[in-house]
Amino acid sequence: MNPPPLPIRKRFPRIFYWIVLVFIVLFAFAPIGSVMTCAWIANSHGCKVDEGSVHPCIIDGKDYGQLLYTLGVLGWLMLVTIPGWLFAFVIWLIVLILHRASWQKRFAAGVPPPIPPPPATA
Repeated sequence: MNPPPLPIRKRFPRIFYWIVLVFIVLFAFAPIGSVMTCAWIANSHGCKVDEGSVHPCIIDGKDYGQLLYTLGVLGWLMLVTIPGWLFAFVIWLIVLILHRASWQKRFAAGVPPPIPPPPATA
C-alpha cells in the first residue's frame, strides 16, 4: 500500500500584489506626469503656462493653450491622489500581511516535518 501523496506547496501569489501596488502608485502620481508633460511641451515650444488663465500656444499652426492649461491644472489633483495613495497603500499592506500569515499557517500545518538523517555508524 502506498502512502498518501505529500501536499503540493503552492507559491504565494506575490506577482498579484506587485501588480496592484504598481497600479496604486501609477494612479497616485499621474498628476505629476501631467504637469511634467505640460511643462515639457510648453518649454520646448516657448509657451507660457500658468494656473491663472489660458495663454495661446501655437504649435504647427494649432492652438494648444487650453490643453496645456488643463494638463497644468491637473497637478492640483495630487491633493486627492496622494492621501488616497497613502490610504490604499495601508489597506494593501494589511491585506498582504493577513493573506501571507494565513498562507503560511495553512501550509505549515499540512507539511510533514523533515526526515532526520540516519545516525552515523562508527
